[in-house]
Amino acid sequence: MDTANLSAFLAVAEHASFSRAAEQLHLTQPAISKRIATLEQQLGARLFDRIGRHISMTEAGRALKPRAEQIITALKDTRRALGNLSSQVQGRLSMATSHHIGLHRLPPVLRNYTAAYPDVALDIEFLDSEVAYDKVLHGEIELAVITLAPILEAPIMAKAVWEDPLDFVVAPEHPLASLPQVDLAQLAAYPAVFPGVNTFTHKVVSQLFQQRGVIPQISMSTNYLETIKMMVSIGLAWSVLPRTMLDTQVKALQVPDVTLQRQLGVIWHSGRTLSNAGQALVRQLDCKQM
Repeated sequence: MDTANLSAFLAVAEHASFSRAAEQLHLTQPAISKRIATLEQQLGARLFDRIGRHISMTEAGRALKPRAEQIITALKDTRRALGNLSSQVQGRLSMATSHHIGLHRLPPVLRNYTAAYPDVALDIEFLDSEVAYDKVLHGEIELAVITLAPILEAPIMAKAVWEDPLDFVVAPEHPLASLPQVDLAQLAAYPAVFPGVNTFTHKVVSQLFQQRGVIPQISMSTNYLETIKMMVSIGLAWSVLPRTMLDTQVKALQVPDVTLQRQLGVIWHSGRTLSNAGQALVRQLDCKQM
């Protein structure tokens, strides 16, 4: 069974589209169709139902998908393990990072890394931390530098790199801005804009309110911290932002007995052999720890 055919199958399964799979693999659509047809012939089963423009996996396709992922992952892992024998730090490093970390934390690390290892080609995706986590979990990328989940479970391995203090913030003209200090109940009386419900940051903040028995008045949510800052700055709501983002556009509130922070760090899959390039980046990040 040709692994190229399995890669084509996984690309079509991911995008539910032959044309988008072809773009991802830098092939023509007929070439993708031929690979899928060959794989179906080898397995004696139809892998996709094609109804008009809609494509969906059959039962056989759903059964094949996790096995195909394991085969491709094992092959890539073998290549990395053999490549590591040379001890040279080179080749392609696939990684992801969140927009916030990519803007505010990672640039000096990557500047030093690329200077130290010029033979490494960085393939960086900017994704929500939760999406990047999922890609590492499924073996689609080697590393991710993200907001760490409140609870990390095997097979994900993590190394905390930065503590990221969070502050409650409002617009300078907000009614709460003139108070010397506020409590969570006072905050809950006003509309809030929170990070998206599925984000790790949302979970950190929501856990605090749940522990104190207070229900915040969440009127809006978005995954983009810059958007949250904009909405706070024009007085639409209060929110929570990393301290590194604070400036004259928003004002931090004093909330006694509340210390809110998240951890930023690097994650990888414990069942995957890190390339020499990946190991070098983890070491570089370790030097920046906290």
